Amino acid sequence: MRTPIRRARGVRRALTGALLAGLTLLTTASPASPAFADGPSAGAGPSGDSAGPTEAGTTFRTATALAQGQTGTAQASTGDYLYWVFPADAGQRPTVEATVKLPENAARRSASTWQIDVYDGLRRRQACAYGHQTRKAGAEAATVELSCVLRPVRAWSEPWANDPLPGSYYVRLTVVDLPADQLGLPIGAEVRPTVKEVGGAHDVDGTLSEPLVPGVSVASAGDDDGAGASAAPRTVAAGEPEDGWASGRWTDRWLWTVGGGVLAALAAVFGYSLTRGRGRPSHVPPGV
Repeated sequence: MRTPIRRARGVRRALTGALLAGLTLLTTASPASPAFADGPSAGAGPSGDSAGPTEAGTTFRTATALAQGQTGTAQASTGDYLYWVFPADAGQRPTVEATVKLPENAARRSASTWQIDVYDGLRRRQACAYGHQTRKAGAEAATVELSCVLRPVRAWSEPWANDPLPGSYYVRLTVVDLPADQLGLPIGAEVRPTVKEVGGAHDVDGTLSEPLVPGVSVASAGDDDGAGASAAPRTVAAGEPEDGWASGRWTDRWLWTVGGGVLAALAAVFGYSLTRGRGRPSHVPPGV
């Protein structure tokens, strides 16, 4: 009459296997942690590495819109402020890479220092977690490369905090140290924003009611008011993704929550099977 004991051992082995399988699933499903342990280069966004506009804005209001993974180029002069804007949503870690093609060596007589700055939709300057935000180029250098990796974008933050939030992000590229007699020389600029999905490891309990996207007025081609006149400009969000904002939607944090509940239930059943009494069953007659 040792069948119940063998059955109990079989149940314990099955529960142990299920517990280990669940732990393996959650471990392999988690994103890279910590997020800042990765290198400065980030994967391409959903738009891939594609050519973008060939001009840049000169102010925040005239910033040229870029999609994630899109490369924007511009021809300008040393001393100009160049602006681009791109979208970043919750659970993403933006990276901005810029390359400046400097004037010919014969036209330059001194070194120069270049810098990129990234601002959110409220025009708050966002600090770079790492990268080469400011770089000095010697008089003989042909190009200078800059990069800025931001912190992961959060779905919600305290009003006093300066955390990156979903919305538009502005990139400003300019020279910050150059003799006055070197200003006005022609340069070529190339900027590419990318994002990396960091997932539910950075999710928070809360969402913004609206992304931080300043509105700009545009008039669509062919729009009219029915009387042949052009319709009033409509307001759209600067740098809004084509498929909309994902803030507040389902994230893999739900997977962690449900998986944790399942593992807790399995652990409870397993613990009960280990701690319950092992005395003789009451239905077994004496002498057996």
